[in-house]
Amino acid sequence: MQQVHIKFSNVEQVRQFVNSIDKIDANFDLGSGRRVVDAKSILGVMALDLSGPLQLRYHSDNKEIENIIAPFVYSEA
Repeated sequence: MQQVHIKFSNVEQVRQFVNSIDKIDANFDLGSGRRVVDAKSILGVMALDLSGPLQLRYHSDNKEIENIIAPFVYSEA
């Protein structure tokens, strides 16, 4: 299982993120605390509190996933 933090600054980024991962054959969970949704569901993602970073978990050894989600990865600098 891979785990990274994701943060969106606007609704357009949410749409781009969901469209990007929807093409990948892997399961993605996105959430915070006990609230976790299928990250491939735009309605599910939009139901989350998008004001802070969210935890993305996925099960895949596909190294291309890191490149696809890189624009959305949150790191405190």
